[in-house]
Amino acid sequence: MKITVYGAEVQCASCVGAPSSIETYEWLQSALGRKYPEHNFEFEYIDFETVDDEISEAIKQDEWFYPLVLLNGEVVDEGVVQLRKVYAAIEQA
Repeated sequence: MKITVYGAEVQCASCVGAPSSIETYEWLQSALGRKYPEHNFEFEYIDFETVDDEISEAIKQDEWFYPLVLLNGEVVDEGVVQLRKVYAAIEQA
């Protein structure tokens, strides 16, 4: 399973007080590794400000908040990421 986190160095204006994108990425690696030791997750962090793809453009156009978490290319959660949403997506995959 591939977990992709789109984020940026600067925190989302709506996410003040929440973990940064990179903190969310690192937190997910740790939490998912503990909860699902049998899974072989592939983690990827993408700074959407330096990449020119469809998802990065959607974030730049305010269609998504960041950090934006995807599981196998499907959006799982955005903004203030909640583990229960990520866990539910993994268990349904």
